[in-house]
Amino acid sequence: MAVEGYKGLRLAVVGPLPPPSGGMANQCKQLIGLLEGEGAQVELVRTNAPYQPAWAGKLPGLRALFRLVPYLFALWRAAGRCQVMHVLANSGWAWHLFAAPAIWIARLRGTPVIVNYRGGEAQPFFAAAPRWVHRTLASASMLVVPSAFLDGVFRDFGFKPVIVPNIINLERFGLPKSGESDAPPHVVVTRNLEPIYDIPTVLSAFSRILPHLPGARLTIAGSGPELARLEALAVELKIADAVRFAGRIDNEQIPALYASADLMINPSTVDNMPISILEAFASRVPVVSTDVGGVPFIAEHGRTALLVPARDPRQMAEAMLDLLVHKDKACRMSEAAREEVKQYAWQVIGAKWRVAYQRAISQQG
Repeated sequence: MAVEGYKGLRLAVVGPLPPPSGGMANQCKQLIGLLEGEGAQVELVRTNAPYQPAWAGKLPGLRALFRLVPYLFALWRAAGRCQVMHVLANSGWAWHLFAAPAIWIARLRGTPVIVNYRGGEAQPFFAAAPRWVHRTLASASMLVVPSAFLDGVFRDFGFKPVIVPNIINLERFGLPKSGESDAPPHVVVTRNLEPIYDIPTVLSAFSRILPHLPGARLTIAGSGPELARLEALAVELKIADAVRFAGRIDNEQIPALYASADLMINPSTVDNMPISILEAFASRVPVVSTDVGGVPFIAEHGRTALLVPARDPRQMAEAMLDLLVHKDKACRMSEAAREEVKQYAWQVIGAKWRVAYQRAISQQG
C-alpha cells in the first residue's frame, strides 16, 4: 500500500548503514528503501562510510580526520540539493562528530533540518552537555523522537518533539515456526555483548530454568567486547553446552532466527525503543524484557510482554519459566503483541514522516 505525497520530494538522509547491523543502521537502510519506493529522491550522507584510503582506518587519532573531512563536504553538497535534511542522531561523540555538523551546515545553506534523535541515553547526555549543545538542537527545524519516553525526556529540557515511531516491515516477520512443537524450548537474545545489555543476567536466569526444562537452548545473537567474559561465565554456571554465542547475525537472517524461537529476552539496563522487541512482536514470539527506559511505552506488562526489573536474574527466570511452561498464556500474549505492532507498519509511519517533511519545508519557507 503506497503512501501518497512523496513523489519528487528531494531528501538528504544523514545516518549509518550496515555493516555493522544495529538499530539505527537498520532503520536508516530501511527508511531509505521505503522512501525511494514511494518516489522520493534520497541522497544518503553516510556517517560510517568506509575509510578512503582503507589504510587510514588503522591510524588511531588520524582516522577520525580522514572520515570527518569527506563527511563535511558530502553534507555541504547534499544540503544544497535537497528540500529537507533528515539527521539520525545519537548521544556522545556521535552527536558532536555527526549530528551537530549536519545541523550547522543545513542552517548555513538555508535548508530545513529534522533531527531524528534515537539514543536511549539522552537524559544524562543533555543534562551534562554544555549550553551550546542545547542551542544547536534548538536551531533545528524540528526534533523527532521515536517514543513517548524520549518525548518526555526532551520536554523536561524545554523542547517540543514530534513522535514518529520506528518502522517494522511486517511482511518480513511471522514466518512459520521452524521447529517441532514438542522440541525443547529455544530462547534467543538479539543484543550486542556490551555492558549496558547485561547478558550475564540472562545467563544466570537461564541456569535457573534449565533444571526445569532439560534440553532447553539459549542463542545469543550479537557481538562485542564482553564475549570472553560471557563464555567463561557460561562455563562457570555449567550451562555452556546449552548456550550458543552466534555472533552478529545479518539483518536479513533475523526473521529466520525468530521463527526458531519460543521466547525472546531483552535484558538491557538502558533502552529507548528496542527494535528487537518489536521484531519479536511481529514474529509472534513471546517476550520477557527489563522495564527500563522506553520499554514500558511499547510493551504492556501481562498483555504483550512480561516486564521485570533490570539485573534481577530470579525474576527474569520466573517470567521465562512462566511463558515457556504455560503455552496458552504465551500464545495469547504473542497474538496481542502482533496486533500491537501493526501501528509501526510503513503505511502508518510513512504518513507521519510525510507530514513531518512537509511541515519542516513550510516552516523554512
